[in-house]
This record gives sequence, structure tokens and C-alpha cells, in this order.
Amino acid sequence: MANITAAMVMELRQATGLGMMECKKALTETDGDFKAAEELLRIKSGAKASKAASRVTAEGVVSAFITPDGKAGAVAEINCETDFVAKNDDFVGFAKGVAELVAVNDPADIDALLALPMNGSTVEETRKALLMKLGENLTIRRFERYATTTGKLSSYLHGSKIGVLLNFTGGDDAMGRDLCMHIAASKPKSVDASGVNPEEIATERRIAIEKAKEAGKPEAMLEKIAEGTVQKFLKDVTLLGQVFVKAEDGKQTIEQFLKTKSATVSAFQMFIVGEGIEKKVEDYAAEVAATIAASKKD
Repeated sequence: MANITAAMVMELRQATGLGMMECKKALTETDGDFKAAEELLRIKSGAKASKAASRVTAEGVVSAFITPDGKAGAVAEINCETDFVAKNDDFVGFAKGVAELVAVNDPADIDALLALPMNGSTVEETRKALLMKLGENLTIRRFERYATTTGKLSSYLHGSKIGVLLNFTGGDDAMGRDLCMHIAASKPKSVDASGVNPEEIATERRIAIEKAKEAGKPEAMLEKIAEGTVQKFLKDVTLLGQVFVKAEDGKQTIEQFLKTKSATVSAFQMFIVGEGIEKKVEDYAAEVAATIAASKKD
């Protein structure tokens, strides 16, 4: 039986980023063989990743990166199970690295991203090692990348929970940041009406007609009322139709603001952490009570 020293455990911990006890156990099981212990931990990390994969990841961060030349940028959402882990430096660093890899390498999808090199291995292996270290399921949920030859890119992170990436022409960097902040605050669905889901427009029109009927409006006025409702809806949900959050008169729309700058917006992407994910409601009091009850039986 090999003598497992603290130095050996520390070396394995530095190589894998995993806990001291896990590293010591792996070295013990492999009779002090460093390479075998490292491989064993990678195998166990993969097994733990598979076991954790079913757990809901509705917390996390949004990260953004724009290349130094300003010609490519990315925004990505990386999820975990708890807000505690979302604040972990290693997790945050992983998320930043993911956004940078997307911007620089332009992967076609999540699978292609996971295969990219990262920290001497791959993104997927790095994810698994981090999962093993932090003890939570970690997922790369989504990303968006923009590239431009004549325009400009801008990004904004509201804390770590909302991220915006903007592709625009004209104006300056300050304008780009103001537009990103507006998007984070007002949450438009698209740049203009062409990007709004036709089903949503049809729903608004149908509801408006039914409301008008219930109010006793004449049949001849229904379509006009519905059209007015739809146009109001489109102003509320499109970037160009919204009132600029920094408008001094409280009335100037983004479209009007852009005209004063001789600028245009070609695209934007906003990610909100956990948006659309059904979160599991935890009853921690009941969980603690159950744990105490179980301990009394032992």
C-alpha cells in the first residue's frame, strides 16, 4: 500500500480542481498512481455529471464577450442549480470563458462548443470537472454570436442575470451602451414588427375584437378597434416603437432617437437567466424536519 502524502493529494487537487477528500480517495484506490487517479476522477466526474443531469438548472449567469477588434461578439447563458454556485468564482470564470470561445470560434451549436479546447482539455471536460468540484448540475443553455464588417457591437450585463448583445451602425459606443441598457430595462421582443410572432399578433387582434363585442361596439368598428390595439401592442414590444428610457421629453421613441444619430439597429439578443424554465419549489423547512426525523430512527 502506497503512502499517500498531503503533497500528492494537493498536486492531484491542483490538476483536477476537485476536493481534497475525493483526490485522496482516488489516490488510495489507485495505490498512489497519479495518472490512474486522475483518470479515475475523470470517470467518476462523468458518472456524477450523468446523475446530476436530471436536476433543474434555473439559476446561473449571463456572460458576454466582444473581440478586441470589435468585429465579433457573443452572449451566453450558463446555468446551475443554486444562486450560491452562480456566485462562485470558478463558475463565473467558466461562463466568461464560454462567451469568449463562442465569439472567437463561432461554433455551430452547443455540441460544437463543448468540443472546443479549454484549459488543456475541452469545454465538456472542463464542465464535468467543475460539476464534480461544485456538486451541482451545470449546463450551457444557449448562446448568440454576431459578426460585423461595417457595423459596431455593444454589450451590457445587468449584474449577471440579464445580458444584451447589440449589432448597430452609426452613432458611438456610448449610444450603443445606452441602447443595450434600454433593451435590458424595457425587454422588447424584436427590433420591429417583422420580428414579432404572427400568432401573438393574431391573439391580440382576437382578444381586442371579443372585448369590443362585449362592450357593445358596432360590428363595423371592430376591425378598426382591433387594428388600433395591435399597433399599440407592437409599439410596446418592438425596440423601435418603444419610448427611449432616457428620453428627456418622455415621448421620444427609439426610432426617433436613432434618426437623430443617423444610426440603425440590425439585431439584438437579450438573455435572462432561467427565463422559461420551470423552477422547483423547495420546502427547506420540511426537508430539515425529515432529516431530523430520519436521524432519530438511526
